[in-house]
Amino acid sequence: MEPFNVPIRFTDIDAMGHVNNACYFTYFEEARIYYFEKLLGNWDWNSCGIVLAQNHATYHLPLRMTDSALLTMRVTKIGQRSFELTYRIEVNQVLYCSGSSAIVCYNYDEKKTIEIPKPLLDALNTLL
Repeated sequence: MEPFNVPIRFTDIDAMGHVNNACYFTYFEEARIYYFEKLLGNWDWNSCGIVLAQNHATYHLPLRMTDSALLTMRVTKIGQRSFELTYRIEVNQVLYCSGSSAIVCYNYDEKKTIEIPKPLLDALNTLL
C-alpha cells in the first residue's frame, strides 16, 4: 500500500521553525484513518471501534514546512482484543520520526472491549 503523504500545515510549525512535537501524533492518527479507509472501506466504527491505549514517538530529525514527508504504518503485534502499530516518517528515505501505538478494539454502543473482528483482523494481517 502507498505511504501516507504527511500534510505539513503552516499551523504545525513552532517558533523554532520546525514541526511541533505534538503534531506527530496527529500525523499518526491521520495515517491510521488513511490506512483503515483503504483497507476497510465503509466500516461501522461504533460497534467495531478502536481506542488508543498508548502512543509513543521518537524524534530523529526536525521536519520543516517545505519537506515532502511520507508515513508508513505497520502492524507489529496482534492479540485477541488489541494490536500494536509502528510508524515511520521519512523524507527522501531518511528517518525523521518513528513511533508506535497500542490499540484496543471497542464497542462504543455497548461500552466494552471486544475481540478483533475478522474483517479488521484480515486487514491488519496485510500490514504485518
